[in-house]
Amino acid sequence: MNKKYSKKSNLAGIMITSFMALFTFSACAQSHQQNQQKVAVINTISSNTVLLNNQTNLLPITALDQKNIASVSLDFSFKSSFDSLLNKYAKVSSFSSDAYLASTTLDDLEDDLKYFNLVIVALPVSAINNPRNTSFINSVAKNKKIIIALFGETGSLLAFDGISAPIIWSNQNNEAAAVTVPQMIFGGIPFTKKLTASYSPKYVIGQGASTTQTRLKYTLPEDAGVNSDDLKEIDNIAEEAIREKAAPGIVVLVAKDGKVIFNKAYGNHTYVNGLPEKVTDIFDLASLTKTTATTPTVMRLFEEHKLNLDTNIGAYIPKARLSPMNPIKVREVMLHQAGFIPFIPFHDFVKPGDYSRDSSAAFPTKVADNYYIKKGFFKEVMWPKMLNSPIRTRGKYVYSDISMYVMKEICERLSGMPLDTYVWENFYKPLGMQTAGFLPRNRFSKDQIVPTEQDNYFRKTLLEGYVHDQGAALAGGVSGHAGLFSSANDLAIIYQMLLNKGSYGGNQYFQPQTVDMFSKKQSDVSRRGLGFDRWDPDATKKYPSQLASPLTYGHTGYTGTAVWVDPAKGLVYVFLSNRINPKVSEKLGSLKIRPRIQDAIYKAIEKGSN
Repeated sequence: MNKKYSKKSNLAGIMITSFMALFTFSACAQSHQQNQQKVAVINTISSNTVLLNNQTNLLPITALDQKNIASVSLDFSFKSSFDSLLNKYAKVSSFSSDAYLASTTLDDLEDDLKYFNLVIVALPVSAINNPRNTSFINSVAKNKKIIIALFGETGSLLAFDGISAPIIWSNQNNEAAAVTVPQMIFGGIPFTKKLTASYSPKYVIGQGASTTQTRLKYTLPEDAGVNSDDLKEIDNIAEEAIREKAAPGIVVLVAKDGKVIFNKAYGNHTYVNGLPEKVTDIFDLASLTKTTATTPTVMRLFEEHKLNLDTNIGAYIPKARLSPMNPIKVREVMLHQAGFIPFIPFHDFVKPGDYSRDSSAAFPTKVADNYYIKKGFFKEVMWPKMLNSPIRTRGKYVYSDISMYVMKEICERLSGMPLDTYVWENFYKPLGMQTAGFLPRNRFSKDQIVPTEQDNYFRKTLLEGYVHDQGAALAGGVSGHAGLFSSANDLAIIYQMLLNKGSYGGNQYFQPQTVDMFSKKQSDVSRRGLGFDRWDPDATKKYPSQLASPLTYGHTGYTGTAVWVDPAKGLVYVFLSNRINPKVSEKLGSLKIRPRIQDAIYKAIEKGSN
């Protein structure tokens, strides 16, 4: 934290044109050398940023589900960059003192923070000289948890001697620091620096807390030993997919060794007059629901000894006791070896009097815009058809969506909660996943959700934020096999947690042995794990990609999605698209877009390690 360091770092900062480009990953088009320089600057800033007053271990922030967080800028020029990075980890509401210039105090701002229990204040050193800023900080610190992020060189920290709240001090006041400090706040980057001089009676030489990395870091490929130039093949393949109309829009995310090194959007929401694709867009995940919602719920109930994999379905579902599925074990269901038929076309059983274009007490379940199904349709029509469907191939591998309808019913009975509520409360909210969930139109605008099929045969509308799968839609949009929507970043978070053997953000969501058991090969007749799809030992299939290791697990989705975790490479690969817009296209598969991009990632990693 001395002037000699500051001058050197400022010189390095001049080489960087836009650090926000780094985190939208348009920077992947930059040269390898430029990206190496950017990474060096970021790492220099992080290694010279000090954390003070962390005796209560408030940092890195944990228990996101218990915190309502606000970010307050006090004359901070890089507020947009700062807040953008904060929001990769949690929902953070943004405030600025610039909006209160008409007042000599910031009392109105403090009033506007009444619903927040954690306030992150970002300010340059120069802002300390303004009495209304210091008065505001001291007042808020009396009633709320507060974190102070201070940017720029200072000769003194005397103004904060009366503060017991954590203080983060970076002696750089630039965009590079503004995108680094938020990651340190949430545990994407650790604190290691100690004061090299005394700056006030309280803040003396040798002070400074150390932390560990607990969440994803957002950086460039070079930070994980990968050359950005070697990842350009991803661009070529994604652009080929759009050009060949395999999908109108695509988002690709790559995390290596706990670092998001690539996250890029291609194309548009639709082929004609579509909104440009964004990395924050929300997609219909289709069968990724199985491994991102239902399977984690099963894992948790298994750990709590509420669910036994070798107990029969009828022990958990009373109505199944007189049905053909009664003796089937839960383990068989999770392995797709229960003997269920692959598919029931539930929409074919919808009669004219079963739906309405308007909602009412008799038609409460929204299936799409201007389409409501009658009350009790799932219980009276769908569920009986599943319970009484023939069991034909028990013991053999037959992929069937009925498996996860059944697991949803079991999970809800054992947890006492609807599946959508359970996964939000137990996983998505505490992990900081802001977009993941069912029924996205209840929380987000249509513009944020990538449309799927122009449904001309069932719902007679463009599906925008309503699950494409017909059965899941008729069940109300929440099902065990489909219905989940998410952005790429949220998927990266939960699958990084699995890659970490159940640990993320300072919390242990699963025991390592549970993750291992469910994700490893568990079938004698297929490649499957429990709920998870896996690497195929048949080399001719090259599944999920030619270069994936035998440890790889994940899943694909009918709408054009995939997530694969490869523990051998510390890799999380997320691919999202809407290949079924405006109608179902098989080109994503025939062109092998998903595995080719995965191969390109492996080749870049391998080249970087040589």
